[in-house]
Amino acid sequence: MPPYTGPDLCARPARDIVKLLRAKEIAPADLIDAAETRAAQVEPAVNATPTPCFSRARDRAAAAARLPGDDPRVLAGLPVGIKDLNAVEGVKLTMGTWAMRDFVAQETDPLVDRLEARGALVCGKTNTPEFGAGGNTFNAVFGMTRNPYDTSRNAGGSSGGAAVSLAAGEFWLSQGSDLAGSLRTPAAFNNVCGLRPTPGLCGGGPGPAGFLNEGINGPMARDVQDLALFLDAMTGFDPREPLTFDPPNTPYAAAILQDPGPIRIAYAEDQNAFAPVEPAVRAVLRGAMDAAADAGIAVEAACPDLPDLYRTYISLRATHYGTVNDFAPPEVKKFFKKTLKDNIAQGTDQTTQDIYLAHRARSDLYQRMRVFLDAYDVLAVPVVGIAPGPVEEEYPMEVDGQPTADYVDWLRFSFLATTTALPALSLPAGFTDDGMPMGIQLIGPPKGEARLLQVGLALEQVLGLPKGPCDPNVTHP
Repeated sequence: MPPYTGPDLCARPARDIVKLLRAKEIAPADLIDAAETRAAQVEPAVNATPTPCFSRARDRAAAAARLPGDDPRVLAGLPVGIKDLNAVEGVKLTMGTWAMRDFVAQETDPLVDRLEARGALVCGKTNTPEFGAGGNTFNAVFGMTRNPYDTSRNAGGSSGGAAVSLAAGEFWLSQGSDLAGSLRTPAAFNNVCGLRPTPGLCGGGPGPAGFLNEGINGPMARDVQDLALFLDAMTGFDPREPLTFDPPNTPYAAAILQDPGPIRIAYAEDQNAFAPVEPAVRAVLRGAMDAAADAGIAVEAACPDLPDLYRTYISLRATHYGTVNDFAPPEVKKFFKKTLKDNIAQGTDQTTQDIYLAHRARSDLYQRMRVFLDAYDVLAVPVVGIAPGPVEEEYPMEVDGQPTADYVDWLRFSFLATTTALPALSLPAGFTDDGMPMGIQLIGPPKGEARLLQVGLALEQVLGLPKGPCDPNVTHP
C-alpha cells in the first residue's frame, strides 16, 4: 500500500464525516478546502477529475448545511465526484468526445438533482472514455487517467476517473455508471468498492432511452459502509425516469449492520469456463475465498448453466448503442473513435430476430439465476480475468494466452449481472505480487442490495485489506 500524505480529513470514512456534518461539528467549507488541496496534490499524476467545480460547491455549501441532520439519506455538505456523462448545471459536460469539449450543461441530470437536494456538493466531473465506451479511461479531450498504485497502468473504465478520485483521496464518494462493468472494473483495479444496483434504484437509463436498463448509475466508495451511505443518498422515485422506484423503508446503511446470520457463497472461478483468468488473478481470488471459508463462511464451488449468455449480452449492448449513440448529431458522430463506431454498427446491423432471441434468452437466464440464488446468498466470480495493463493499451490483446476478439471480450464477467438485471458488488479482494489491486464480484438476488451489501461487509471484515487513500506511485516518465 503506497503511503498517504494528504489532508487528514480526506482520509476519513465518508460516514464519519457525514456524522460530523449532520451534528454541525464540521463545516462543508472545510471539506471543500481539503478536497481542493488534495486534488492539487494528485491531479498532475493521475488525471482523475479534469473538470473541477469547487466554486460552484462553495456557492451551495450553506444550503446543504441547513438540511435536517436526522435524515439518513442526507449527505449534509459532503463533496462528491460526478462522472462526465452526467449533466451538472453550469459545469462543462464533454462525455469524453472532442465535439463537446466546450459544452456547458444548462440543466442537471435527475440523479444529480436528487443528490444535491440531499446535500451532496459536486466538486468535480470525473474522467471517462468517449461516451463511456471503454474498459480503459482516456479520451481526446482530457487524455488518460492513471492508476494511483502504478501510474504506468490503466485505471479501468469507464468510471476510471471516479475510482481514482476515491483511491487518491480527492473525494469521499464518487458516482459511477455501468454497462459492461464500467464501475465494477475500475473499482477492482483501484482497491475501492463499486455497486451496479438493480436498474431503477439509482435512476434509469440514459435520458433519450429511459426505458433501457443496461447502462445505469451506481455508487462508488472506499468501503462497503460508505457505499451503503451513498446508495441511500442516490435512491428514490423520480417521474422523469420511468424505471425508478422507492427503496426499502430501512436505509441500506442501517440494514447492513444487522446480524447477517449464516452466509452462503457460490464461487465460480471462471464462471463455467466462460472467460479466461490469469494465474495472478486466480491466486488473489482463491486467497479471498479461502479466508472466507476459514472464518466460517460457507463457500462452495457452484455455478448455474447459463446458455447463450454471450450472444444475449452482446445483442442487448448493441441495442443500447444503436438506440442512444447512433442518434447523436452528425457533427458529434464524426469524431467518434473506432470502437464506439463498431458498437453502433453492431446495433444497427442486428436483425429483429437477434433482438427477439436476446429478450427471450435474457428472461431464461434471469430465472436460472433466481432459482440458483435460492440456495446461496451470492454468486462470486471475477470482476475481470487480468490485472491492470499499460495505460497506453486500449484493451488487452489476450487474457491467459487466449486472444480477445474486441475491447468488450475481456470484460465477459460483467455480462451476467447486466443481462439478468441483478445487483453486483465489486469488492477489493487483495493484491497481486507486484502490488496491483484486484477485486471480486458478488452477484446478489433480485432487488437484494441489502443482503448483498451484508455479505460484502462480512467478507471485507474477514479480508482486512487497507481501505484508505494513497499517494500516487508515479512510475511513468
